[in-house]
Amino acid sequence: MSDLKPLHQMVSSCTGAVITAVFMTPFDVVKVRLQAQQRAELSRTCFLYCNGLMDHICKCAQSICTHPERDLWYNRPVQLNGTLDAFVKISKQEGIQSLWAGLPPTLIVAIPNTVIYFTTYEQLRAAVLRYLPGDRQDPPSWAGGVAGGLARIWSVSVVSPFELIRTKMQAQSISYKELVKTLQMEITNTGIISLWKGWVPTILRDVPFSEEDSGGDEEKIAGALTLPLDVIKTHRQIEIGEKELFSANSKSSSTKQMLLNIYKLQGMKGLFSGLVPRLAKVMPACAIMISTYEYAKRFFRNHNQLDSVCKE
Repeated sequence: MSDLKPLHQMVSSCTGAVITAVFMTPFDVVKVRLQAQQRAELSRTCFLYCNGLMDHICKCAQSICTHPERDLWYNRPVQLNGTLDAFVKISKQEGIQSLWAGLPPTLIVAIPNTVIYFTTYEQLRAAVLRYLPGDRQDPPSWAGGVAGGLARIWSVSVVSPFELIRTKMQAQSISYKELVKTLQMEITNTGIISLWKGWVPTILRDVPFSEEDSGGDEEKIAGALTLPLDVIKTHRQIEIGEKELFSANSKSSSTKQMLLNIYKLQGMKGLFSGLVPRLAKVMPACAIMISTYEYAKRFFRNHNQLDSVCKE
């Protein structure tokens, strides 16, 4: 049985989530920008420019260009050529604070997601072990896997709409007012289920991270192998509210079809867009989260033991 109360588990995981989000958001922003740029190139997003004599259809380099009325064509963001280049150009053109774009929704996602996941994981694992015969000090590995998988599905399902909002804000400059209007239009057109766009690839991406005690090398490998699913998740979530011209994929395809389409058009490079910032984020993010979580749990255990001694 778990030796901590659910409230203590929630506070521990919440603390880790806040610290991780603050330090790791810049890597998320760069990853999403690179993937948004890739998606715009795949969908051949265009905008119309008139010079007074004739009209020109101009290819766009960024998904932000799907709103051409907001910026003149010659002020559009330049091409991002890799992770370091993205850090430099985003900071120089939009200000260093842009690397923390979407931090409020990131915290809104991270806190409940982490709290729900870790608390559910601890409770489910304790429940599984309670009914297992044999030595509970050396439980089978599948117990943690089952508890982690179920906890991950539950946490992702709850926060998926907030994850969509976070990704949308990190992919392009958009105000909360514009975002609300976009979401209202999407819900009107396709129903409330549209807020769960990207749920399937998110589940497939996050399940490998469902073991609490997984090590650094395993995290790197899982982060690399699941990146194509992260690409699909980003594509699905930033497409909400967009109407594209000359798009080869006007209808939403399945995850498998999208993976095949990206591979056909861009090869393996397209499937692993944003690999460097994702790998740069995965290991330190997990290290910060787990170490903070364990430290907080140790604090509560010591506090509980001290209370017990004082009562005696």
